[in-house]
Amino acid sequence: MKGMEIWHNPRCSKSRAAKQRLDDANIDYTERRYLDDAPSAEELDHVLKLLGKEPWEIARTKEAAYPKLLEHDRAQWIAHMVANPSLIERPIIIDGDKAHIER
Repeated sequence: MKGMEIWHNPRCSKSRAAKQRLDDANIDYTERRYLDDAPSAEELDHVLKLLGKEPWEIARTKEAAYPKLLEHDRAQWIAHMVANPSLIERPIIIDGDKAHIER
């Protein structure tokens, strides 16, 4: 990933607020509507490493697709999140070798 990128859901107020802060600061970034353009397993794994998190640590637990019985198997979680991107907490801002969840 090059430059700043925001994984964004325009229906989420926190996501819209984060995007607005970037716009207000005149920061150049790429917007990725990750529900429509889901990350690949490799992309999600990379972002998780930048966040210093495991997939179950950034999962939205109230989503219907939340895997209540899934063991802490990183590869299984990543595959499940790629297939169900609504599970990914948002917004995620990626800037070079750093990333954070804007909450």
